[in-house]
Amino acid sequence: MNSKFLGTGVALVTPFKADLSIDHDALTTIVNFNIENGVEYLVVCGTTGESVTITKQEKKQVIATIAKANNGRVPMVLGIGGNNTAEVIEEIKTTDLSDIDAILSVSPYYSKPTQEGIYQHFKAIAEVSPIDVILYNVPGRTSRNIEPETTLRLANDFKNVIAVKEAGNNVAQYYSLIKNKPEDFLIISGDDDLALGIVLAGGAGVISVIGQAFPKEFSEMIRLGLKGDAKEAYKLHYRLMDVIGYIFEENNPAGIKAVFEALGLCKDSVRLPLVPASTSLKAKIKAFVTKF
Repeated sequence: MNSKFLGTGVALVTPFKADLSIDHDALTTIVNFNIENGVEYLVVCGTTGESVTITKQEKKQVIATIAKANNGRVPMVLGIGGNNTAEVIEEIKTTDLSDIDAILSVSPYYSKPTQEGIYQHFKAIAEVSPIDVILYNVPGRTSRNIEPETTLRLANDFKNVIAVKEAGNNVAQYYSLIKNKPEDFLIISGDDDLALGIVLAGGAGVISVIGQAFPKEFSEMIRLGLKGDAKEAYKLHYRLMDVIGYIFEENNPAGIKAVFEALGLCKDSVRLPLVPASTSLKAKIKAFVTKF
């Protein structure tokens, strides 16, 4: 099993200054904060990193900043995905992946491909990728579920397709994948609220949003879950449960950035079409952080 992706990965935000330029100092601080508090790996330029509103040049700068701050301490996963297969393949071929351990690639959005189309999209990616590939299923954003049969077909057909990040909030689908997966294939939760239960059921861990704000507690919760210590793990789950709900109440990453602002780690700025968290949501988040 690819043990480097067991445990907690964090889907890093891209912090912005008030003028919406990238705040590389804040990003460095967040990376160090997470590594020093026990997360197992970093996920760069995913949904939470506002990947759809950063330029190609900015993406290179973000990767460079995170790689420098990380300094090889933990594995790094890079988001490279989209609904234009040829464009995704071109990005894989032209990106410097020397600091990257795996690609996280989202299922094609907007185009609404069939399951065969999804399979062929990821087949094309697997055949050109020089590093491991983690599938990313988030039907709430793509409008198409990657059915378990398609995920397992890819897992069985391509050795470098090593995992799936499931973010459909579908417990039955998680169970089906865990039950039927190849031995070394990883089922990674993309649902912070379900992550502990999925780990206890046989999942490999989580790629978390809230974990980057409370890395010590969240990563320890997942490690306890991997050990089967449900009682102690759920104590941490219940401590974090309210804030997990808060950060997804309006949109992601506005919620998690509001948490970071309350923690003093970065501003809550997001790029349109996203807007910052509402005043009422910020108040709930600040109250949680103050009491935590």
